[in-house]
Amino acid sequence: MAEIIQRDGTWAFDGTTVRITPGLHRSVPLFRQTYGEIAVPLEAVAGIVNEPERKRGRLRLTLREGADPLLQATGGRLPEAADPYRLTVDPDRCGVAEYVAEEIRHALLLDQVPKEPAKTYLLPGPPVPVSVRASDGTVSFDGAQVRIDWADTSDRVKRATGPRIIDVGDLVQVEWLPNSGYEDGFLRFVTRETAFSKLPPEKDPYALDLWGSSRRDLLTALVAAAVTARLPHPSTRTAHPLAEGDRPGGAPGSVAVPAPDDRHDVLLRRLRELGALHRDGVLTDEEFAATKAAVLKGF
Repeated sequence: MAEIIQRDGTWAFDGTTVRITPGLHRSVPLFRQTYGEIAVPLEAVAGIVNEPERKRGRLRLTLREGADPLLQATGGRLPEAADPYRLTVDPDRCGVAEYVAEEIRHALLLDQVPKEPAKTYLLPGPPVPVSVRASDGTVSFDGAQVRIDWADTSDRVKRATGPRIIDVGDLVQVEWLPNSGYEDGFLRFVTRETAFSKLPPEKDPYALDLWGSSRRDLLTALVAAAVTARLPHPSTRTAHPLAEGDRPGGAPGSVAVPAPDDRHDVLLRRLRELGALHRDGVLTDEEFAATKAAVLKGF
């Protein structure tokens, strides 16, 4: 077995699986510690690079496109320190790091593992149930349903609609953008009906607006990945791709495009819901007007 143990974590390769265990040191990001150990089958690996440096080097594992629901859900937006496929290596261990890298490269060559995109997820993603408390509320996923319970600081329109429960069968896509600490992020659950609503995250009842602790909000990527793992694989999608400017949130991928009549029905239903909240006194005149304008703009 080829193995390297560092403060940042441990990588062990037995010829068929790269087992990645995060370190327990306080310098290891909360995201990696929460995700825990990851077993990467060799068939999911595209390559490995050892980057030795004077102070600290790095091992970087590259996975085949479409092999990992975490990478699919986050779209390369995970901060580098939170990337579970990166290991910080001390200078005196660079020789061990190169040995581990060479063993994996040799196995890839012997097994003739293709570098083409995978046609199915080769990793299971985070285990369920998974629940994360973020700045805009608490999002939970049990493998069948997503539930969002809004925080007291959430927009009044969101709180007025009550907890949002979404069956995984109604979802076509998950969009995730991290809270960078300088710019807000979001976690949006896109259904066939909401694919073109384009409400801002702070007012979208199908989205969490991530504006608080970037360290804590980053954990929402675990929910995004767990849900993504249970959606049809990108290679099986037959829906028409959306133009980049029309994709909800600008995220890559394809969604089922509603027919014009369906979009009209969705618009009327949204407006009726807002009207009911306004008549019941839940929304003020200003809130009703602003949210109505956002809905109309989206359609």
